[in-house]
Amino acid sequence: MIAPPLRSALTWTAALVAGGCASVGPDYRPREIDVPDAWSEPRAGGLTEGDVTTDAWWRRFDDPQIGQLVERALTSNLDLRAAFARLQSARALRGVAAAGWFPTVEANADYQHSEASTNTPFGAFIPATDIHTVNFDAAWEADLWGRVRRSVEAADRDLQASAADLQAAALTVAAEVARTYVEMRAAERRLAIAVENLELQQRTLELVLARSEAGLVVERDVAQARTNVEQTRARLPQLEAETTVARNRLAVLLGEAPGKLALDGERSGVLPGLPGEVAVGAPVDLLLRRPDVRRAERQFAAEVARVGVAEADRYPRLLISGQLGMQSDGAANLTDGDSVFFNIGPSIRWTLFDGGRLKNRVRSFEAQAEAAAVAYEQSILLAIEETENAMTGFVREQTRRASLVRAAEEARRAVTLAETQYREGLTDFQTVLDSQRIVATIEDDLARSDATVATNLIALFKALGGGFQAEAPSTSLEAE
Repeated sequence: MIAPPLRSALTWTAALVAGGCASVGPDYRPREIDVPDAWSEPRAGGLTEGDVTTDAWWRRFDDPQIGQLVERALTSNLDLRAAFARLQSARALRGVAAAGWFPTVEANADYQHSEASTNTPFGAFIPATDIHTVNFDAAWEADLWGRVRRSVEAADRDLQASAADLQAAALTVAAEVARTYVEMRAAERRLAIAVENLELQQRTLELVLARSEAGLVVERDVAQARTNVEQTRARLPQLEAETTVARNRLAVLLGEAPGKLALDGERSGVLPGLPGEVAVGAPVDLLLRRPDVRRAERQFAAEVARVGVAEADRYPRLLISGQLGMQSDGAANLTDGDSVFFNIGPSIRWTLFDGGRLKNRVRSFEAQAEAAAVAYEQSILLAIEETENAMTGFVREQTRRASLVRAAEEARRAVTLAETQYREGLTDFQTVLDSQRIVATIEDDLARSDATVATNLIALFKALGGGFQAEAPSTSLEAE
């Protein structure tokens, strides 16, 4: 049977718990955001309507190495390892918050020897004592106002925000690897173009030298030809450096030391081929596809839950505490039944006056929740802006590239005509130099434009949030 004092304590506690158990503070409600129905950029250049299909978008490029590098980076990049550690921390903190639903139990063992002073009237009659104590202390707080529940809600949402943050970091790493790879191949291609133009200009210099020895041209033509050769030669170290810098950057993105990255040499200077079509969906898709938008929304939800935690601190707190142990004046009889003692009982704590500290704490969390809501809205606008800009850049650069292709064809034709007319004495050497400089410039611009088209497409895949989709919540709390 339960002892009368214990029965009374349990009855009184049950009555208080039954009368409470409400979660104070605001419940989270997603804000309605005014999102455009369609993109302002007209569909062109391979962009189409329809559902976005950007999962593992790095494999849609006609270059197996770009996909291999991205997937290596997703397993070894140091930024991702740090983001994963932060996710593990958030998961552990969720466990800390959930522990508030359970009682805490502590074990204690104590020994105390005491002797009274003999210089007091009764000290000589007080014997020395030895007290041995072994006990367990337990305490539990009834979650009357939902303080623990709101804490767990906040921790759940922090965990979901951390998961989205990991996905955002992975998306950034994937895009950075792909972009750096394209830049490296573009630098290799530009270097090859410069070498080809240097060889052309050296052949022209040899022609001019031969004509100069025959007395057919003036020394100025020789000097101009040498100038043209050296100007082109001076560009080679810069392009070699750009190639090395991009390769070193790739190595670091893959978690390797610079200079140790092995790549397929047969693809040197070959830019990856682009997919024929890319579906961009609608702006509203970004709310679910973009991990940074999901992270901002979850952070907003977490801040709303923290308002409830702060609000619950303003209400009475019911604590149930108890103690069970054994105490005696000697170790030999410590385990006897007569050595057992216990106590249990509820207590209420309520801050009646604190100078407005708790009230202002609630106001502070409300302001933080509002700031998080604004940050969420801002993240949506920035996502739409980034996507619109990426589409515009991708489409417009393709138009520019088409003009450069035509210009390069005409420039090469002009070089051939100028060289033929120069040999036949129908034009001066300056015309040859000008045509060679023009073709070198246009071919370099075309190589850079090819790279820009590819990097703009990578930026578009990143803006669409491709490759990293939303995961189901790790707990059922949000569905309650």
